[in-house]
Amino acid sequence: MSNIPETGRTQRVQIRLIVIQVLVFSLLLTLGGRLWYLQIRNGEEYTTKAAGNGVQQVVQPAVRGSILDARGVPLADNETRLVVSASRTELLKMKDDGVGVLTRLAEVLDMEPQEVRDKVRLCDSKTPQPCWNGSPYQPIPVTDEATTQQALQIRERAEDFPGITAEPTAVRRYAAPGKAKTSQVLGYLSPVTDEEIQKALDGPSPYLRSDQVGRSGLERTYDKELRGKAGVTRYEVDNLGRVMGEAENDPAVPGSNLVTSLDARVQAVAEFELAAAMKLVRGETDKITGRKYEADSGAVVVMESKTGRVVAMASQPDYDPNAWVGGISGKEYAKLTSKKSNYPLLNRAIQGQAPAGSIFKVVSASAAVRAGHAFNDRYNCSSSYSLGSQTFANFESQGHGPITLGEALKYSCNTVFYRLGHEEWARDGGIKPKKDAKNWFYTTARDFGLGSETGIDLPNEVKGRIPDREWKQKFWEANKDAWCKEGKKGGTYVQQIAYESCLEGNQLKAYDSINYAIGQGDVLVTPIQMATAYAAISNGGTLHEPTVGKAVISPDGKSVREIKPKASGKLPISAQTVKDLDKGLRAVVEPGGTAAWRFGGWPQDKIPMRAKTGTAQVYGKQTTSWLATYTDDYTIVMTISQGGTGSGASGPAVRKIYDALYGLDAAGNQDVKKALLPTPQKALPKIQPDGSIHAPKIKPYNPVPTQPEGQAADPENLLPQPQGQPGLTGSPATTGRRP
Repeated sequence: MSNIPETGRTQRVQIRLIVIQVLVFSLLLTLGGRLWYLQIRNGEEYTTKAAGNGVQQVVQPAVRGSILDARGVPLADNETRLVVSASRTELLKMKDDGVGVLTRLAEVLDMEPQEVRDKVRLCDSKTPQPCWNGSPYQPIPVTDEATTQQALQIRERAEDFPGITAEPTAVRRYAAPGKAKTSQVLGYLSPVTDEEIQKALDGPSPYLRSDQVGRSGLERTYDKELRGKAGVTRYEVDNLGRVMGEAENDPAVPGSNLVTSLDARVQAVAEFELAAAMKLVRGETDKITGRKYEADSGAVVVMESKTGRVVAMASQPDYDPNAWVGGISGKEYAKLTSKKSNYPLLNRAIQGQAPAGSIFKVVSASAAVRAGHAFNDRYNCSSSYSLGSQTFANFESQGHGPITLGEALKYSCNTVFYRLGHEEWARDGGIKPKKDAKNWFYTTARDFGLGSETGIDLPNEVKGRIPDREWKQKFWEANKDAWCKEGKKGGTYVQQIAYESCLEGNQLKAYDSINYAIGQGDVLVTPIQMATAYAAISNGGTLHEPTVGKAVISPDGKSVREIKPKASGKLPISAQTVKDLDKGLRAVVEPGGTAAWRFGGWPQDKIPMRAKTGTAQVYGKQTTSWLATYTDDYTIVMTISQGGTGSGASGPAVRKIYDALYGLDAAGNQDVKKALLPTPQKALPKIQPDGSIHAPKIKPYNPVPTQPEGQAADPENLLPQPQGQPGLTGSPATTGRRP
């Protein structure tokens, strides 16, 4: 038996329990403190690290859908290229962070080591291009132009190139069938930006960092359909970025194919003839300035008259959209966006603005009828028209006496429209407009679709300008201070105009309406607007929203969504007035008309042709050529900036496009077998069982002379200047000021 008293033993047990309790409490306190430290004090830091220990994804871009012409010919598709890529994760495991591997790789690829290193570094706000803005866990492409020999060297010497792969990959290609670049219509791709990723994060189609997105043209409009769905493989990784295993794999879904209403053959002809016309006219001397014509830009639109579908659309200067594939160089980008190259990224067919000149007279004739003037009444085509002390002479002071509005279109008589424009201005109250002023000449232009977007399925279309009283007021408010600063009474012509504009530039004056009636002054239109308006006259009065897209077809060919033509309104004139305009425009290409010399031998009895020539003048520039034409099937509008007269510069090119469409020779004889498109293409291209689309071969365009020899001199009417004035009061779109 123990000699220790029972009370002592109890005390010891109690002490031990207290010590144990203290220890437990201390441990709990320590754990609680540590827990507070981890979750509260440094919670955000460890949350971030924990997230890094989770799942990372590697994206496999989907094969982008093709853009095809109406017969299935690829305009933009994909080609297989050997792409050499570097795995940043593998490179960072090496002692030198992969510098040695990248140096050896540069030697094989004939590149500078620094260039290769720059391509695999990650982008941030401080890192200039080139750099990689995709996921650091997916292979980073170094080049998509590797040769077979280079790829074999990398594969055969795998021990020298850890983390480097050389694989065949689908890369965007702009095929240019028959040399038809279709540059501005197709557009181009470039990598998605962080801002775009965040903006689309909660949308129906979020972006991945590896995505290439359409930046302009059809690539942008139909980007969602063409892009498809990228494949995503998710990997479990630790906080050092080391892959621990595969978590999930979602395969890529290819993008759909876009069938357009374009015909690659006609597109090739349109591009060639526009460029050839501009080159030809640059060799001619402008009689007004004494200099060679600059012909600095131009555009042509070929449209189906009954549907508004675009068959061809060309713009000059153009560019090779393949320059964007694989990333554009700084030098090439500077060239495409420079003033020296005259901004080839612009699609002049929908973004080029200029006064319309005499092709605007169909609007003025319609406005006169709406105002109560009978189309077939007689109007004096005098040799000149007077406004106060100013005299506006007709072309070469030539008069035709009393003529109808149809004949005024045929001869392009300016004085008939001067007088009508002036009379309607006075009827509306002149400088002090009536409350119930009809403003028929301005309202009619807007009802023809001018001054607003046509709704074509291409991005960045411009509205043009109809300078009515409301526009005058807003323009004056925006420019008054500049005019008042620049203006000087009795100064130079420009200073005097600025002085007058400072005082009363918000007033719609008689001269403004006279000038406007023949498509001059502050009016601005685009080729697509005029093509839409003339197509409406051709089809009996229906305005369409022009379309380039015709159908979206799924990769397997099982789903076809047609893009139907859509009417946007009706011309604001009666069916009889449409017929009267049509008759007057037909006379333009017949003996005595301003375009007759360019359509000699045309089979008018079989394929009736209608046309209107136009020569627009802007202060400080050479004249701009316009030619608007149509048959029952097609409408073609061409313009050449600083290129001379409508029939003189644009006439031969437009005639050759029609000859190619209908298979006509110089004498007007038709060979349907040689015709590219004697009637508009209605059916979609044939889809094969595997979803592929049959693509016919394209023969190169071989232009042949079509213009008979010995033609008369250009009879095109030019806008006469008021006596005593050195130039025209028009406002160049680039300055924002009226000189």
